[in-house]
Amino acid sequence: MNRPYNQFRAMLAITRASMTAIFRSPSAVGFSLGFPLVFILVFGFIGNSGTSVDIALKNPKDTSNYVIRALLGSSIVKMKAEKDTATMRVDLEKGRIAAVVSLDSSASAMGFTQYKIKIQSSSASADKYPILKMALAQTIEILEERKIPDQYKMLSVQELPQVQGREYRMIDFILPGMLGFSLLSTAVFGVAFVFFSLRQTLVIKRFFATPINRKNIVFGVALSRVAFQLMTAIVIILAGRFLFNFTLVDGAVTFLNMLALSVIGLIVFMGFGFIISSVSKNESSIPPVANLFTLPQFLLGGTFFSTDAFPKWLQSFCEILPLKQLNDALRNVAFEGATLLDCGKQIGILSIWGVVIYVIAIKVFKWE
Repeated sequence: MNRPYNQFRAMLAITRASMTAIFRSPSAVGFSLGFPLVFILVFGFIGNSGTSVDIALKNPKDTSNYVIRALLGSSIVKMKAEKDTATMRVDLEKGRIAAVVSLDSSASAMGFTQYKIKIQSSSASADKYPILKMALAQTIEILEERKIPDQYKMLSVQELPQVQGREYRMIDFILPGMLGFSLLSTAVFGVAFVFFSLRQTLVIKRFFATPINRKNIVFGVALSRVAFQLMTAIVIILAGRFLFNFTLVDGAVTFLNMLALSVIGLIVFMGFGFIISSVSKNESSIPPVANLFTLPQFLLGGTFFSTDAFPKWLQSFCEILPLKQLNDALRNVAFEGATLLDCGKQIGILSIWGVVIYVIAIKVFKWE
């Protein structure tokens, strides 16, 4: 008696075959795993080499003060707009800003107004604080050379008790970005090349001669991509953790949340791969079409550097990019201990992208 055809086993067979093909492709393994690891090693050994510091003003009106204006005029010091004192405290503890600066004034016996600059730093930004002190000393020196106005001659600096927090290292920024880079490149280029090749070599046509359902062909290839990329994600995260002490706030829970976010991002990005494989006329046209989608995200998605340095209008554009949302979610989970529920905004935007992309992919997808 013949047993009924097992669709699930057929799908797993396609998954195994696709996985074997991935590992037999040096370029696929190198681009997905090798390239991100090289970047992690480079930035891990460099450490925190930035020369600029972010501060917050306890009273935003202090920007009208002569000394504060001069300090912010330095190319080293940048001011972050904060909503309230509680937000400043959290950002200070998590190393997002190097210090909170405030300005007090009082009348002196000599008739001058005595100004006192109060600075509260954090142990999370211990490497940035000396840079701020240097910038402040240079600012005062320059002002004195320019004959500082009389009302500012009585000027002093007071250091308030330091806030305890976690140090935000370069690896804590660069590793999630490299993980997002790996997910995006593997999903888009991998899926696009695989399905175009399967059509071109008539492999899909041969699949149609078997009883396997079309959806299981797609699921089989997609499952192999997810499995492979999860392996690379595990290697990337563990390499950062054990080689450079990458921050995983809640240990295994944080690790699993990062893998869950990786799966969400990978599923969304694979939709672009399906579209590109369908609209490309030949194999040589796949890279240019794929780069139209990937390159802007690599540059504007907070992969290699923070988008805070961009103009406001460009930052608004960056916020709608799926890679930017994935990178932000990965960093929030890893360093701040956020849960998947806390990343509702980022996951929501990724989900919207997913719905739109797969609607388009279903419309344009070609089997032959």
